[in-house]
Amino acid sequence: MEANTRGTGRLPAAFLTPGSSSFMDFLCDHQPELLPGKRQLPPTQGVLEAPHGTTIVAVTFPGGVVLAGDRRATMGNVIAQRDIEKVFPADEYSAVGIAGTAGLAVEMVKLFQLELEHFEKVEGAQLSLEGKANRLSTMIRSNLGMAMQGLAVVPLFAGYDVDREKGRIFSYDVTGGRSEETHFAATGSGSIFARGAMKKLFRGDLSEEQATTLVVQALYDAADDDSATGGPDVARRIYPIITVITEDGFRRLTEEEASGIARAVLQKRLEEPDGPKAALL
Repeated sequence: MEANTRGTGRLPAAFLTPGSSSFMDFLCDHQPELLPGKRQLPPTQGVLEAPHGTTIVAVTFPGGVVLAGDRRATMGNVIAQRDIEKVFPADEYSAVGIAGTAGLAVEMVKLFQLELEHFEKVEGAQLSLEGKANRLSTMIRSNLGMAMQGLAVVPLFAGYDVDREKGRIFSYDVTGGRSEETHFAATGSGSIFARGAMKKLFRGDLSEEQATTLVVQALYDAADDDSATGGPDVARRIYPIITVITEDGFRRLTEEEASGIARAVLQKRLEEPDGPKAALL
């Protein structure tokens, strides 16, 4: 920022000048190098190796939406981390699950949280769920240069739409293209297997408890066929992160609640290794 204000305790003029309600636009104008997509990378001979987050799943139910993720991060054929967190609240009524380059994705989520908070403070109102999804799309698009070098971020965004009074899910591609998903969605390396499991088990009248069980079943199936996805790890007490968003807001299930669901799924898998063939009940 402005050099003549350093050490004086005074804010630079840029902080006191009225402008856009977008914090990203503010950074782009005054310190663009702080944006993940604006950083210069050293020349490389191939794709950069960095820890990657894998499978994220989401499913709607009549009262809202469930967003969950496994806990494994990989780097090539190596498990880089067994207990990474991939699901974060965006604000009171929405959440983001990250797949792709882990460090960059976490930084993008923090910037997205700040973007929504900044908008609310400047405008005195929250963005609509559709508006939040569009802001995230813009952030992903700004990272396209890094994505072309192998540092892609492909999140899943879910939230409770207070205007429509229902849960909604949005998926993205590396260019920032946005699609609204119907009923359920998955992203990451195990997404094809998780989506197949959810397609098999989904019903329109799921309860919240059934929806949380469904996402754990889907993550279990993804881990069964995708080496980059981690299933429930009872020995290390590492369980999927499960979040629920309803008209009451965002809630992350406690470790006790998540472990209870995971252990129940594992117990049933002892009887049916391939999982339930149809409805959960």
